Amino acid sequence: MYPGDIASVLVTEEQIRHRTAELAQQVASDFHAEHGTGDLLLVGVLKGAVMFMTDFARALPIPVQLEFMAVSSYGSATSSSGVVRILKDLDRDISGRNVLVVEDIIDSGLTLSWLLCNLATRRPAALEVCTLLRKPDAVQVDV
Repeated sequence: MYPGDIASVLVTEEQIRHRTAELAQQVASDFHAEHGTGDLLLVGVLKGAVMFMTDFARALPIPVQLEFMAVSSYGSATSSSGVVRILKDLDRDISGRNVLVVEDIIDSGLTLSWLLCNLATRRPAALEVCTLLRKPDAVQVDV
């Protein structure tokens, strides 16, 4: 980061750490209530979710495995084109698995909605989403 790049801080590092720990406890509690024992497959959406997913996975008090996907609807622009492409697919089969898609921030929700539909065709036992942040004014699809 370069001096002068940030005009103001909306969410502090401490707030992010605290919320990550809260989310991890809530997910673990919900997972245990719904699925008992077993492991959870975290699917991180590259590249944005990497740092959050790493901290989130370490904070989870349940066994997890990590997978990654890269999808894009932006092309070379900064606003969504609406056309989603898989740039990197999963390395393993998710059928019968408990899958939690981990995102850092949900913008319009269009790409995530497309991704959830795509993953659902692979027949996971469960498919849920965890996100650190959401842009409420940008949401076009409820995910």
